[in-house]
Amino acid sequence: MGLIVFTFFAIFLLIASVGLLMFYREAMLARIAAVINPGEKPKKTLLGSIQQTGVSLGGIVERLEGVLPKTQAEVSVVQQRLIRAGYRSDSAIKIFYGVKILVPLLFCLLVAVGRSSNFIFYIAALGLGFLLPDFWLGKRITKRQKQIRLGLPDALDMLVICIEAGLGVDQATARTCQELKSAQPALTDELNIIVLEQHAGRPRSDAWRNFAERTDVDSVRNLVTILVQSEQFGTSVAKTLRVHSDTMRSQRRQKVEEQAAKTTIKLIFPLVFFIFPSLFLVTLGPAIIIITQSFTQLNK
Repeated sequence: MGLIVFTFFAIFLLIASVGLLMFYREAMLARIAAVINPGEKPKKTLLGSIQQTGVSLGGIVERLEGVLPKTQAEVSVVQQRLIRAGYRSDSAIKIFYGVKILVPLLFCLLVAVGRSSNFIFYIAALGLGFLLPDFWLGKRITKRQKQIRLGLPDALDMLVICIEAGLGVDQATARTCQELKSAQPALTDELNIIVLEQHAGRPRSDAWRNFAERTDVDSVRNLVTILVQSEQFGTSVAKTLRVHSDTMRSQRRQKVEEQAAKTTIKLIFPLVFFIFPSLFLVTLGPAIIIITQSFTQLNK
């Protein structure tokens, strides 16, 4: 037990020492810059200190990712999941694997602080800490996919308005990004990537297919299929988008009605297990008491 606690404290002292060394290195570089350029005196603010501390912690977490063994296929899957969650930076996957190392250590430290001598608690803390980042990432992906799915009809309406006003599909997509930036940030982020890919020279159909692969939403896949077919057959894009938008709204309304219809069945379980026993107790309880007292008097 003492050896385990000493090991964990040694690991965290090592991590803290690395953070302090990085902090003093930055301070040393700032002093050297101040000596070289005495005219420039950067002001230290609270926000700057917090940002500097965050950068140092991020660097520490990124260095921890090398401890965990992983294959290239696993890295590709995790990177795809991070992209679907909206994290596209190069350091995102390093931070994710670093957190998968740091969180189990923190949980084990909490178990050690609780002075638990059972080894099963340490195994449970390691397993829970290792799986918790995956659960969190899955929740983020589900939440972002829901935001994209709910915001897609509004984006299609804006695309129809822009196309009918005389803009092309590319210009209409860029205009939709500007108009829905604050209302639908997740969907706007994905549409901005489509605009950037088209500016880089990628064909429109490939850019929209990449959009469907990044999000992995069924309604987005249907939209991309309709747009590609409309471009191939030369049909009106505005009419196609309008019909698809109405269809999506009808599907969303039907889904809400379906969930409302299921509530009657879901209410059976609380009625049977919670309300009916209380009701029977209130209605039949006095009668049962009177019957029992009557039988006891007869026996006497």
